[in-house]
Amino acid sequence: MSSLSLFAILLTLCTACGILNYKLLRLPMTIGILLIALIVSLVVKALDMALPSVDLHTLPMTLLASADLPGNLLDGALSFLLFAGALQVDTRHLMERKFSVFFLAIVGTILAVFMLGGAMYWVMAQVGLPVPFLWCVVLGAILAPTDPVSVVGMLRRLGLPGPIQAIFAGESLFNDGVSIVIFGLAMTLVTGEAHHLTLMDAAEAFGIEAVGGAVLGFVAGLIALLCFRAARDSHLQLLVSLSLAAGTFSLAHALGMSGPIAVVVAGLCLGSERAKSSMDDHAREELNSFWTLVDEILNALLFLMIGFEVLAAIPSQRALVALLLGIPLSIAARALSVFLAILPIHLYGEDRGRMLAVLTWGGLRGGISLSLALTLPAGPMKEVLAPICYGIVVFTILVQGLSMERVALHFYPKKG
Repeated sequence: MSSLSLFAILLTLCTACGILNYKLLRLPMTIGILLIALIVSLVVKALDMALPSVDLHTLPMTLLASADLPGNLLDGALSFLLFAGALQVDTRHLMERKFSVFFLAIVGTILAVFMLGGAMYWVMAQVGLPVPFLWCVVLGAILAPTDPVSVVGMLRRLGLPGPIQAIFAGESLFNDGVSIVIFGLAMTLVTGEAHHLTLMDAAEAFGIEAVGGAVLGFVAGLIALLCFRAARDSHLQLLVSLSLAAGTFSLAHALGMSGPIAVVVAGLCLGSERAKSSMDDHAREELNSFWTLVDEILNALLFLMIGFEVLAAIPSQRALVALLLGIPLSIAARALSVFLAILPIHLYGEDRGRMLAVLTWGGLRGGISLSLALTLPAGPMKEVLAPICYGIVVFTILVQGLSMERVALHFYPKKG
């Protein structure tokens, strides 16, 4: 099957699910597409078990394999999704809350990795699954980050105060890059690729990837700003933005740096007030409209694929028990890591409790977590960990995502 044929099939399925959601469910588009795809997957799975001679499972599994969600997301669509999300962040509010974002994205993510990893190691022992501690740390690295695709989409409809939105979006945009770096380091340990990796080696590798990626993104963003000033043509500026998103991500990977962090910083540079002053109103509107459209299309396709991945992620009985225990533990680890991360800076006194509640319940996981889980090497560990990751991802999107508006309105009621 050609790439164009595959894209056409996925886009058609996505459109059909979107129309069904619009007519029947009336949920936010991406969540509705996910739910419909999930229901279709479960129906196909049930029919396949009831009618084994028909073998309905083969066609969708072939489609999933062709789509290659981990590869196409982590090495392709992620650059555009992160860039589009970064363009929507109010950089003034973000700079005012830069320390909050820094502590949440780095300190909070590291704490969440080890808290959730430790908790799941205890769960695995209780349910009789022989999962080593380092593999549980890998699980923590997969599930610790909030997903920028889910979070930025959610923020559009909540109407939270600007500073809160900036912290929410800033953390979700940066912590996925941090978690991908931690995931890579943890995988080198569990697979035996690094026999003598010391704490100093890990810190150095983390610094090169994270800090190097941020510096690269900043330099690329400044170059793009110069191009914007030199070419005051809306179509050329769109071309510059596309080149910036794809080129920065690819160059970061080639240099051994974090592509997600690099492209986020580059996107923030292009979304800054200085960049906006380099465009007239028409060019700015075209840029925003174009990247909003790219974001919507890729979001819809991503959530469709998440819904269909259930075909490859049916847990065993013990793994299902671990999943059910892991859901509240993931929420608790998120709450504790957020609390400890913002404690040193005493996040706005009396507002801290409300902020903690909203940040905790809004910690949605998504395609990045699922893609990392699917990149695990084939074997017994993947058979246990991948379904657990999938279940927690789906829970956060469907349950937390759909109830987040009520939680946000409870703590931050709209005025007037």
